[in-house]
Amino acid sequence: MRIAVTTSSFAVFDPEPLDVLRRAGAEIVLNPHGRKLTPEETVDLCAGCDGILAGTERLDRTVLEKLPGLRVISRCGVGLDSVDLAACAERGIAVRNTPQGPTRAVAELTAGLILDLLRQVTRMDREVRAGTWRKRMGNLLEGKRVGVVGFGRIGQATGALLRLLGAQIAYFDPFVTEADAPRMELDDLLQWAEIVTLHCSKTEGAGFLLDARRLGLMREGAWLVNAGRGGLVDEDALFALLSSGHVAGAAIDCFGKEPYAGPLAELPTTILTPHIGSYAAEGRARMELDAARNLLEALGAAPAEARA
Repeated sequence: MRIAVTTSSFAVFDPEPLDVLRRAGAEIVLNPHGRKLTPEETVDLCAGCDGILAGTERLDRTVLEKLPGLRVISRCGVGLDSVDLAACAERGIAVRNTPQGPTRAVAELTAGLILDLLRQVTRMDREVRAGTWRKRMGNLLEGKRVGVVGFGRIGQATGALLRLLGAQIAYFDPFVTEADAPRMELDDLLQWAEIVTLHCSKTEGAGFLLDARRLGLMREGAWLVNAGRGGLVDEDALFALLSSGHVAGAAIDCFGKEPYAGPLAELPTTILTPHIGSYAAEGRARMELDAARNLLEALGAAPAEARA
């Protein structure tokens, strides 16, 4: 049983995921580049493998056709945007993901980014480091209307955390019709909310969820957080609205093209992070262990402790 681990790093904070694979008799091939793989690198690394413990590299039809022995793709993460699910179904490739591990990590990051935006912590930190001592007036989260776009596990965990801090929560999600918060249509939610936070997936080939028109629906002085997916937001339109002051601030963790090198970096009202939603050591360790176990279960190779 040969397994390719394509994530840019793996088992750094806890060796148990690799130990589980080894105890099941797996021959492990690790990503040697320390970054997201190109399609050509993915094919080279995964040649002859029964399973892939996958990161965010593209696993489309062209790649899969060059991996005839592949039986399982186990994503270390929630999103399956990078996996061609139709091609996997045609080829009999089982696909798994790890929805539990990153939930709390993304929820806490989102709460932290919102508090940072409201109190302008990062902005003043930059100013102090540059020699400017200016006390900027911030805002409280208590009482603010927060619109959560995408109300699955992460969206609901984020809403629950923000509600504990006194925020009012409403949501948009076409697949969730009953939850412990009011449901609104997206355009209505954008006009209602003072803070908008994104926790939804992006359909392959779809346009921006928040295009120029929808961004323009946001209330004057509202804040935006994207810890969901890259490509959900028209970043040029967001830049224009931030520059004009219509949007007071934005915290972006997921970009249309990564690494990000665009104009949002020029603005003092943005917080930009390098796609770190799941990067809490405890959550990452759980996610990696879940991914390893999912892969072995799908291959019919239960780890030694499960067989005992």
